[in-house]
Parts: sequence; structure tokens; C-alpha cells
Amino acid sequence: MALLNFRKRDDATQTGQRNADLEAFLEGYSIEVMPRTAGKIDDFRALLPADTRVYIAHIEGTPIAEMVATAKRLADQGYTVMPHFPARIINDKATLGNWIAMYQGEAGVEQALLLAGGVAQPHGDFHSSMQLLETGLFDKAGFKRLHVAGHPEGNKDIDPNGGDDAVMDALRWKQRFNETSDAEMALATQFAFDADPIIAWADRLASEGIDIPIHIGIAGPAKLQTLIKFAIACGVGPSLKVLQKRAMDVSKLLLPYEPMDVLTKLAAHKAANPDFNIERVHFFPLGGIKTNANWAINNGGPAAAPVAPIQG
Repeated sequence: MALLNFRKRDDATQTGQRNADLEAFLEGYSIEVMPRTAGKIDDFRALLPADTRVYIAHIEGTPIAEMVATAKRLADQGYTVMPHFPARIINDKATLGNWIAMYQGEAGVEQALLLAGGVAQPHGDFHSSMQLLETGLFDKAGFKRLHVAGHPEGNKDIDPNGGDDAVMDALRWKQRFNETSDAEMALATQFAFDADPIIAWADRLASEGIDIPIHIGIAGPAKLQTLIKFAIACGVGPSLKVLQKRAMDVSKLLLPYEPMDVLTKLAAHKAANPDFNIERVHFFPLGGIKTNANWAINNGGPAAAPVAPIQG
């Protein structure tokens, strides 16, 4: 993605001026954590605005008890919690029902991200987010919001030939589900680095009658080497070529990546086209939660409220 910003900024942000389009675009952003990374943060209230939606990624092998404890801690600190439900690591409908009950009973969770998950072979009965939706358990439990995955650059796990026929069929199915479910839905996407393919993908969905709001995945500030590692692991497509090209420039290899360019272009497009279906930004804090949260605050995102001292 050709809009990376590896240079020292001397733009309006550095001089104290605000980019109004970017500020509006970052309003209500969400961020992703894991129990392990969340455990390194003493108090999220010093970093994230109240009511920020915090996704909790469920990596294979993470005990459900750790997931639920992380959800409870974040909810207790005033955040909207959205745990992952990866279909391929959920054994059966009974297990899914137990997870839902634990999240609701201990952390009051009312939102979920449903996805296939990163494992190649399902552990049990489920292999897709659509199967999880078909159980009816989330609607029965009264979940208010259900997010599903989106892939601006395709997904070779779903379409091994490099096309997008299966991905688009899945999106059409999810669109039909969205029209009958009481829950609010959104597409939470894989991260990408170039605004132009993102815009083209979102416009294509709209032309196909898929109007589920898009929460666009953005990689937060990170070292270039870290970003390339995650991009390869997550199957990022054409954007990876841009990172590889940057990596060949020794003068830029050690400079940190920041998502300013891709976000600025998307924000400007949204401002010029209010009906554009990207509704929110979702950050993947690949360089660390604190680094990402502070970057968002310093570049137009809403600030965290001061944390009151504990009274003894």
C-alpha cells in the first residue's frame, strides 16, 4: 500500500493544527488486544477514551477463562468489550453456548466478532462464522452487535485460486442475515496499507447491494520489520509489496511506520463522499497498545479522560 509515512512529519499535525477530516474519521475508533498484551497495561483508562470498543483476540490455546477475565477487567474499566469467537476452535454448539454464558454472566458482554479463525483444521463442528450465526445462540442471548470479517485484498484461505468468488458469496449470505437479525452488524476487516484498493473494495460491495457498515482495519505504528512479519502471517496481499519495497531502502528500514497517509486519504474520501460505507477505524496495535493509543490521541483521535487517583 503506497501511502506509508516513514518520514519525519512537518505537517499540520506537528504544528498543532488539526486535520478535521481525520479527526472525524478517528472518532469512535476501536482497538484489538489479547489477554497477554492486555496484561501489560496497568490501567486502560489512561490510554483509551471511555466506551472505546475493545476487541479481544482469541488465539488458539488461550483458555476461555483468560478471555473472560480480560473481558471483565475491560468492562469494569468502562469499555465496550467484543471478544472473538473463532469458529474452528469451538468444538460444538454446547461449547459455544457455554462461552456465551460465561462472557455474559461474568462480564456482561453483548457484542461479538465471529470469524472462521486462523487454524487450518476445525477442532469440531464449525468451520465458518456463518455456521456460528446459524445456531441462533447469539440472537437468543440478546447480543446487540455482531461483527464478521471482511477482506479488502481477498483471502486465500477462502479462495485459494486468488479470486474472490467464495468471499463475495459469503458476504452476500451475511448481508441476508443482516437483514433479518435484530443485532447491529459490521464488517471488521483485515488490515491494509493502501487507500485506493480499500476504496475500490468498499465501492464494489455497495454496487453489489452489500451495505453492512465497514470498520476498516488499520495497522498501528510499528517497526517495518514487525509489520512485514505480521503482514506475511496474516496473508495481506498487494500491500505487502509496498512494505517489501520500503524494506529495500536502507535509509528507511529503521524508521517507524505510521498509518498517517492511508488514514488521511480515507478520511478525505469519506468527507467528500458522506455515503461511503466505511463507518469506523479498527486498529491492530502491532507496535504495542500504548504506542497505538498515544499515536491516535496525537493525530486527532479522542483523548482518554484523566484517571482519578485511588482514594485511600
